[in-house]
Amino acid sequence: MATPVIEVAGLRKAYGPKVAVDDVSFTVEAGEIVGILGPNGAGKTTTVESIAGLRVPDAGQVRVLGLDPQRDGEALRERLGLQLQESEMPAKITVREALALYASFYANPADPAELVRDLGLADRVDTQFRRLSGGQKQRLSVALALVGNPEVAILDELTTGLDPQARRETWGVVERIRDRGVTILLVTHFMEEAERLADRVLLIDAGRVVAEGTPAQLAARATAQTVRFVLREPLPDGLLEQVPGVQSVVVDGADYEVRGAEVAVDVVLAVTGAGLRPLHLRVEQGSLEEAFVSIVGANGKES
Repeated sequence: MATPVIEVAGLRKAYGPKVAVDDVSFTVEAGEIVGILGPNGAGKTTTVESIAGLRVPDAGQVRVLGLDPQRDGEALRERLGLQLQESEMPAKITVREALALYASFYANPADPAELVRDLGLADRVDTQFRRLSGGQKQRLSVALALVGNPEVAILDELTTGLDPQARRETWGVVERIRDRGVTILLVTHFMEEAERLADRVLLIDAGRVVAEGTPAQLAARATAQTVRFVLREPLPDGLLEQVPGVQSVVVDGADYEVRGAEVAVDVVLAVTGAGLRPLHLRVEQGSLEEAFVSIVGANGKES
């Protein structure tokens, strides 16, 4: 089995009495986009800054491409691209000048012309930073993170402050980065963003990983399915309530609505087993946002 690109084990970081990250462990495989979700102050940024070597952990181990971010920082910088929250540039620097400056830091930089073309900035290369739109500034930030031809990119709150159209344009940028073969660690608090982009998601709350899985797995784990169908004849009383996992049954004439955890298959089997055929069958799965609220809420009650 291939060694993970990012390995984090028992990571802990405190600022005085405030514990920001408490025993966080996870891995990221080559070519993945892994999303890190959590409420404000959950420890997301401290986690990724520790991975990037910008913070010194109090405990735990971090490896990126087999390198220790603290001991091997110079070697890692050649292979890791980093886009932090609220990245700013001098107001009068142009896109071309910024890329040339950052490219000079690397032994084998990417072609700036190719980057601006891929990121939709080809017509803005001579535009000053202060005259770029919010979405264009974010694209430039990504271009600067990629100019060193990194194997791994850390993108922290990439679309915060963008309007919906600019946010979706930026999502397309992230997908094109992955198409270039870059492994991505994506910090976000937008559920739709994680659902769209992430192969796997880590939910972090109060400095701990409280859930991990694909967006679909987390949604299924923490939220109920809703199964809707129509019957030409009524079911025997109490039949659906006996199906394992069913939480509620609502009957309105011929319309049935059943809610529960992963109940769709068993509900259909119960109906067909009674000799009836469900018509206009529709199964609705909960969203990642519902899962986030459920999991983080439960975690808060336990703490």
